[in-house]
Amino acid sequence: MVQHMKRRRGFTLIELMVVILILAILAALIVPRVVGRTSEAKVAKAQSDLSTLSGLIQAFRLDTGRYPTTEEGLQALRVPPADARGWKGPYTTKEIPDDPWGNAYIYEYPGTSGTESYILLSLGSDGQEGGEGEAGDINESD
Repeated sequence: MVQHMKRRRGFTLIELMVVILILAILAALIVPRVVGRTSEAKVAKAQSDLSTLSGLIQAFRLDTGRYPTTEEGLQALRVPPADARGWKGPYTTKEIPDDPWGNAYIYEYPGTSGTESYILLSLGSDGQEGGEGEAGDINESD
């Protein structure tokens, strides 16, 4: 009876294998869903950044009566251009962000609709015009 009580209780090899198998099945189901959402999150972040930058550009225009030039770029939201009368910035205290793929957002003025428009976009994950899905262009134009 004394020897029987000294026996250690532990997991058998089969019990351990069953637990490992269950964990592997759960990982196989969950990991692809989490990884797939990473690209969706980057696209959403780019859209959010573009919307915020667009609002800052509009504030610049309200104060100065014009949009920043292509040469001044988005830095005109932080540093007053030499000829910007009425500039009341900085319009953001943070650095102008890069897109989620590490590329600078593209800003051009005037836009496709003339002097009352601008182009603001990210070229997506591939950094090239066009594309689909995560590699597609994401734009915010006025």
